[in-house]
Amino acid sequence: MSNTTTVQSQSNDTDIYGHGEAVSSFPFSFEGKLLFAIALLFSAFQVATAGHYIDFPSQVVRACHVGFLMLLGFPFITLNKTAPLKVLGWGLALVGVAVAAYQVVEYNQLMLRAGDLNQLDLYMGAACIATVFLVTWFTMGPALPIICGVFLAYCFFGQYLPAPLDTRGYAPSQIIEQMAYGTEGIYGIPVYVSSSYIFLFILFGAFLEKAGMIRLFTDVSLGLVGHAQGGAAKVAVVASGFMGTISGSGVANVVAVGQFTIPMMKRFGYRSAFAGGVEATASMGGQIMPPVMGAVAFIMAETLGVEYHVIVRAAIIPAILYFISAFWMVHLEAGKQGLLGMPKEKLPSAKNAIVKQWYLIIPLAALVWLLVAGYTPLFAGTVGLVFTVVLILGSSIAIGLPSNVIRFIFWIGLGLICASLVYYVPQHQRIWVFAGAIASLVVINFFRKGGRETLVACRDSLAEGAKSALPVGVACAMVGIIIGTMTLTGVANTFGEFVVGVGAHSLFLSLVLTMLTCIFLGMGIPTIPNYIITSTIAGPALERLGVPLIVSHMFVFYFGILADLTPPVALACFAAAPIAKESGLKISIEAIKIAAAGFVVPYMAVYTPALMLQDGGALAQQIGYLPAVIYVVIKALLAMALWGATVIGFLGTRLTVPHRLLGFAAAAALIAAYPISDQIGFVLAIVFAVVVWRHNKAMKSGANLGHSAA
Repeated sequence: MSNTTTVQSQSNDTDIYGHGEAVSSFPFSFEGKLLFAIALLFSAFQVATAGHYIDFPSQVVRACHVGFLMLLGFPFITLNKTAPLKVLGWGLALVGVAVAAYQVVEYNQLMLRAGDLNQLDLYMGAACIATVFLVTWFTMGPALPIICGVFLAYCFFGQYLPAPLDTRGYAPSQIIEQMAYGTEGIYGIPVYVSSSYIFLFILFGAFLEKAGMIRLFTDVSLGLVGHAQGGAAKVAVVASGFMGTISGSGVANVVAVGQFTIPMMKRFGYRSAFAGGVEATASMGGQIMPPVMGAVAFIMAETLGVEYHVIVRAAIIPAILYFISAFWMVHLEAGKQGLLGMPKEKLPSAKNAIVKQWYLIIPLAALVWLLVAGYTPLFAGTVGLVFTVVLILGSSIAIGLPSNVIRFIFWIGLGLICASLVYYVPQHQRIWVFAGAIASLVVINFFRKGGRETLVACRDSLAEGAKSALPVGVACAMVGIIIGTMTLTGVANTFGEFVVGVGAHSLFLSLVLTMLTCIFLGMGIPTIPNYIITSTIAGPALERLGVPLIVSHMFVFYFGILADLTPPVALACFAAAPIAKESGLKISIEAIKIAAAGFVVPYMAVYTPALMLQDGGALAQQIGYLPAVIYVVIKALLAMALWGATVIGFLGTRLTVPHRLLGFAAAAALIAAYPISDQIGFVLAIVFAVVVWRHNKAMKSGANLGHSAA
């Protein structure tokens, strides 16, 4: 193999003893190097626990995970502040470490003292709650801590509220124990998922990016759609969709892919706000794009008690439809503005890009295979990460081999070794063989020309992965307050009864209420807490109304993602703002328009669960499961096409207001699953098509007459 990964080109200004310039978030100061070392230690701890090189009780692992978040988070917050604030930051970091250490040292005794904590336990628990609130406030802004603070206050003062919101009242010691100890509060399911699955997959994405996956995605996207009408924006949609397969973070996708796609869209005539909106919308879709999806998918699997591939199966069709809808909206906007594609002769060949860099797909393919085969996400993620590291280290060695034949033999042999590790080595020995194989490659690279730069790139990926995991981990810890409040007070039942009461008269109104709740919460908090709050409250209520549990959770998940595009927060849009050199608010408005067609998918899935490959629903009972899947997919595509034309106001030519109202009525009728509504929708769609066709024909005839007269 003649081509190596891009890690060497990214690490030219590095040395094996200091972190590389690519890791710009760790400054070349003593404090920066110390944070860099902490980040490396954080990643090493998470990899060691994931691979069972270290076997601690789950509660201890969760406490250490949160402790690392504090130790890394607080100093980063005060990194460029004055000396007193830096001292405060490190002081709070040490408090967070002390809390984690207390959980580790007192683990057995805390279990024995459950329900009867001593004074020191209460002080440490209060410190745990306080540090989590502070690190979240300064890392993610005030919205999430304020919401969680309201829930915490409800525990203390709920007994003074009128029925049905009143509680029986709880002692402060009971509230502190609920929130700071056990697995019902801060150390609940979200932190468990963050410490086991999410961190590992963030590292997996970081290493694949370092290996050159972004370049492969952009080259393939340029070759496939760059020449089409509005090709620059279509490249952004396709590249971000590809990127979503390895990164479940919308903001990370914007920063990684948007650096290339947003300036390209602007060069080819798109408005800055629209260019940023396209990238933000497409990047947010990464959270529902299998196989990795987003952190919420792992939390959902744990919450529902199902295997991860069940969540992937439910998400696959909606994810594809989401990106098709974004692609369609971009196509219509390009036609409306008269934006053409890029010159085909100047674009890279998608085929050549795959031929030259096919090896980058191996870890992703292995990950997909293992997830589909039913392996746990932890095992699949570990194998994917190992394969990626082997790929990077192996590429550095292969580039120095004397001939293509020897390189070919080297890669075949390395591939067979990796495959044998998964299938033929006993499970209890596998982790040590993995470690031995990687250690051997590390030693070889250390003594080869260019190998040290590759090792530096791998080490920098570990540090960057830990830093990227900070906001996700902090959010997971913070929402534990909400979970603790729900389980302690049972307040979810109150809202659930209200949703069920509304749904008894109209399921549609219950869905609208749930959607508005998601979007309202999404204006201030990220997808993870949004999902946890809404699914905890509305999920069981929708299930009582006959909605399959996975579908109800996916409904909340989907609108949680769309909520991340809504102002005033819209993190993905504000991440795109400095790249697009445009207001984040303007980008958010454009993103909502681009994502508008995707709003129909969750509703259709509720009425016809076959859209998420779930059993149930009247249609599947009438015509069979597979025909129902085909039918609802076709109907969803038609509804999205109508919705897109309505929002953009273009379909061949600019549409008038009556045309758009007709398209809206047709799309709305197709969303429901009643036979009469489908019939009305199809009839209105045909009428819309005929009317628009005649309108376009008349406009073209008028234009031709105008040219003839001229």
